[in-house]
Amino acid sequence: MPTALRHVTATLLLAVVGLGLAVSCGGDDEQPTLVFSDLNWTSAQVQNRIAQYIVEMGYGYETDTVFGSTLPLFQGLRNGDTDITMEIWLPNQDAAWPAAEAAGEVVRLGPSLGRDWQSAFVIPAYMQEQYPDLDSIEDLKEERFKQIFATAETGGKARLVSCTIGWGCEEVNYAQIEAYGLLDHVEIINPGDGAALNADLYGAYQKREPWLGYQWGTNEPAAVLDLVRLEEPPYSDECWETTKACAYEDADVFIAVHPDVVDDAPDIVAMLRSWTFAIPEYEAVAKWLVDNEHANINDGALWWLNGNEAIWSTWVTAEAADAIRTALADGEIPSGWPESS
Repeated sequence: MPTALRHVTATLLLAVVGLGLAVSCGGDDEQPTLVFSDLNWTSAQVQNRIAQYIVEMGYGYETDTVFGSTLPLFQGLRNGDTDITMEIWLPNQDAAWPAAEAAGEVVRLGPSLGRDWQSAFVIPAYMQEQYPDLDSIEDLKEERFKQIFATAETGGKARLVSCTIGWGCEEVNYAQIEAYGLLDHVEIINPGDGAALNADLYGAYQKREPWLGYQWGTNEPAAVLDLVRLEEPPYSDECWETTKACAYEDADVFIAVHPDVVDDAPDIVAMLRSWTFAIPEYEAVAKWLVDNEHANINDGALWWLNGNEAIWSTWVTAEAADAIRTALADGEIPSGWPESS
């Protein structure tokens, strides 16, 4: 091969290789893969699946998920290991959120679900019907009520199924129980995940057995079962910032993203700022999942998307709405959805 031709060939080859590297490494115009914090409770995962569908089918981004609990996934959001968290709960994450926001490590977008109640002292309504005097946390100090919840493993104390290990409420609930003077009266059980917490309550409820523990308004059992919160002293800022010997304030639930998303995916940020998936919307999905026992969270998201175009279409552009509508009609499934959810 003549020298000049070899030079031209080499130059072309380098150009092709360079182009391939630019494509594989991501050029300025390439859309990033958006990674969702897949928090280990149902409402967050339902919202993730709906958002992933919209992001992939409507806007053409790829998505992925990282499964885990509150604290490690929030650190992942701060570090940029995940991009989008659909449920940040305050005051549960008060210890970490303000500092992260002040440091510019996270960006708060629109509301998620709305304000929601939570409590470590919930019983089934059938128990209060059976024991009408059992209506306050102070009643748990009485032997007659304590024994209702005691088991062979609790040494005479009431069994209290508290917050899941690794969630922000694990430490908060313990502080409340200690401040109320209940450590000598209740045995705290911390489930390994949200599914175990729910299964514990469902199992007791189906058998009409005593149950005492932690729930919140948008958790699946709270959406479909008849539950009662025991009375606590009302929330105040002073109480919460000192002893925590008072009820939770209703939680403020919102969407947050890593700052890079604001620059790299402004169309997705605009969509999430318009998000209006409220508690009644989630409760409808939760009830549908209970009524369809073989359905999974992915199925629930598809069911909601197919039946609620009037809601989700207000979040997106007209072009995105058309693309999502077509994808739903064709039965398309996002590549970033976990198969087992």
